[in-house]
Amino acid sequence: MKKNAAFIFSDQFLEYHFHENHPFNQKRIQLTKELLEQSNALTSEDLLLPRKASDKEIALFHDEDYIEAVKRASFNQLTDDEKREFGLGTEDTPIFDGMHEASALLVGGSLTAVDEVINERVNHSLNIGGGLHHGFKRKASGFCIYNDAAIAIRYIRKNYNLRVLYVDTDAHHGDGVQSAFYDDPNVCTFSIHETGRYLFPGTGEVNERGIKQGFGYSFNLPIDAFTQDESFLEVYEGAIRRIAEFFKPDIIITQNGADAHTYDPLTHLCTSMKIYERIPEISHELAHEYCNGKWIALGGGGYDIWRVVPRAWAQIWNVMKMGTISTGPLPRTWIEKWKKESPVNIPNHWHDTNEEAFPYIPRKPEINDKNSKLLNQLLKYTFKPQKK
Repeated sequence: MKKNAAFIFSDQFLEYHFHENHPFNQKRIQLTKELLEQSNALTSEDLLLPRKASDKEIALFHDEDYIEAVKRASFNQLTDDEKREFGLGTEDTPIFDGMHEASALLVGGSLTAVDEVINERVNHSLNIGGGLHHGFKRKASGFCIYNDAAIAIRYIRKNYNLRVLYVDTDAHHGDGVQSAFYDDPNVCTFSIHETGRYLFPGTGEVNERGIKQGFGYSFNLPIDAFTQDESFLEVYEGAIRRIAEFFKPDIIITQNGADAHTYDPLTHLCTSMKIYERIPEISHELAHEYCNGKWIALGGGGYDIWRVVPRAWAQIWNVMKMGTISTGPLPRTWIEKWKKESPVNIPNHWHDTNEEAFPYIPRKPEINDKNSKLLNQLLKYTFKPQKK
């Protein structure tokens, strides 16, 4: 009998580690897994080990010269010019020992997730080690070395010939994935993110719509800084339902960055756990409406690893496995274990209950109106495009 979902995990995911003070901290994967286990939502039968992606699979998207550069960087063998050329050794994406092996395993996790779903062993699969959406064909960027999402989509297109809807709810624009399929009418990309006026990578305007045969299959909602729950969910759900109806995908891949929360230190959005409870529900509904349940979810950004990311990512799994989010208090055993290490107070509940933590935004009506107008502009594009 086919299982509902698979949770892709290896302790080696934590080896994707730049340095102790880097904001991209994969301990959040361990925190999420243990939260689910201690909530009795995740068992050993749900877990699936990832395989390591081969060089040939990574080359479905990345240049072979770049792959070789990453391998050499793993042994500190790159010149300064090569580091600049390939985006390695920067403040955002510093070099670390074994970076090729660690990155290839994250990619393999996403490919494992794909195979489990498409070969109908499960309806849904979750690889929170993936979602490294800023990687480019021959350049690392924004904490991302290999772009597992782009590789997984190319893998689907090559081996299964399915039409893929890629949905990115990270606070940062999914630029690397968009660029990979900007001319491809069989891959529809949708990214909702904080406007690039103040936030990396500075792209993702509503008028970025694709080129050549792919014109009309790229969608972006660059919402305003300080957007809160009501506006985020209004424009997100309004857009994604129309985009899915327009594209009619065979399979959905979601990148689930958890950095739009007001606690996140790197962005300016001001949402709560409400959006991270609703986003996976919508993905689940659309997957069953259009794709016979075929849904693969990846991780992504998220830099408050104690208060936000574990709860947000755990809710994806709760929806995948049980069809509903978790509510009520978090397990005391999990809180007691990690509160000694956490520099902040760990929440007691799945929902956000500390209303004082959420700022008053004087511009809220203006922000909401601006976002609504942006949605209306995007909805005009949800028609079959004329060939360019």
